[in-house]
Order: sequence, then C-alpha cells, then structure tokens
Amino acid sequence: MNRRQLLALGLGTLGLAACTDKADAPAAFAGIDITGADYATGFSLTDHNGQPRTLADFKGKAVVMFFGFTQCPDVCPTSMSELAEAKRLLGPDGERLQGLFVSVDPERDTPEVMKQYVGNFDPSFLALYAAPDALPALAKSYKMYYKKVDGPTPTSYTMDHSAGSYVYDPQGRIRLYHRYGSGAAALAGDVKKLLDGA
Repeated sequence: MNRRQLLALGLGTLGLAACTDKADAPAAFAGIDITGADYATGFSLTDHNGQPRTLADFKGKAVVMFFGFTQCPDVCPTSMSELAEAKRLLGPDGERLQGLFVSVDPERDTPEVMKQYVGNFDPSFLALYAAPDALPALAKSYKMYYKKVDGPTPTSYTMDHSAGSYVYDPQGRIRLYHRYGSGAAALAGDVKKLLDGA
C-alpha cells in the first residue's frame, strides 16, 4: 500500500469515527434540559381521589407536571390541552405518559372540581393538591412562583403563577422544563426520547 492509499484510508477512518461520534451524541431536546437539578426532584401530594401520590407511583412512565388553577382563563387550559394533544401524538406510547395538574388555588380547587377539570382534557390525568400551609414550601422546592391577585369580590380573585411544565423520565428523574407555548409536538417529541431511554 503506497503513501497516498494509506492517507486515504486514514482520512476515511477519521470520517467514520466522526460519524460514529455524532450518532452516539445525546439527542437534543426541545425543552430546557435540567437533568441533575437540585430542585423539582419530587413531591408527596394527594390526588383528586384522595390517594397519596409520589413520583414512585408513576415509575415506567414519563411524567409531565403543571402548576395552575381551575379558574385560569387561558394559560392553564392551553397547557393542559397541549399535554392531552402530546399524549395523542405519541400513539400507543401515550399510555406511558402521565399528566399531573397541581393546584395553586386550594381555596377554590376542591378534589371534585379538580377531578372534573382534568377529566375534560384526559381521563388518565390526575390533579394533585397540597394543604394551603404546605403549598409555599412545595412551590419553593419547584422554583415556582404564584400569587393571589384580588378581584372585585372576595371570590373573584385570580392567581398569577409560573406557566411551564416539568418533565420526568420513566425512572422518576427530573429532566426537562418546557416553557409555556412550546407546543404539543415539541413536548411529544421530548417525551418520546425519554421513553426511548434518552
């Protein structure tokens, strides 16, 4: 083999190595990758059926968790609709996606109200709630902002709150933060990658 052939072989091998490295690179996510974060690491809450819940209950599923309130006029229904659409886009894999809605309005969001609310989007979704005195600590552990905004009457107040979703992989590890308005296709794509072991 002459020098030119050896050089060509060497360059070809380098090209192959470069292609292999690229194929082995981790998949890029549409959401913000927060793998290894020291916040949003878990919860101990009660669902709308009165059952205690932790992340361990959903092992084997990707979990998408959104904080909101049932009387929210736009952000919450939009986010929950996108979550339901993401589940639909996943096809059979949609059975391995668990949607969770966490109320920031414990005064008005009774278990019955929340059950009906999440059921409007997908019957498999669960609403979770914390006792009013435990909600501040939960919000802090998720770096989640919420604040009551008074209305014209005592019961007509609204809630300002953070509007993104947290995404956990099937092992229960926090992996992604999806900003409000990212879209169902982006969320479904990221969940699919997590379900496939990314």
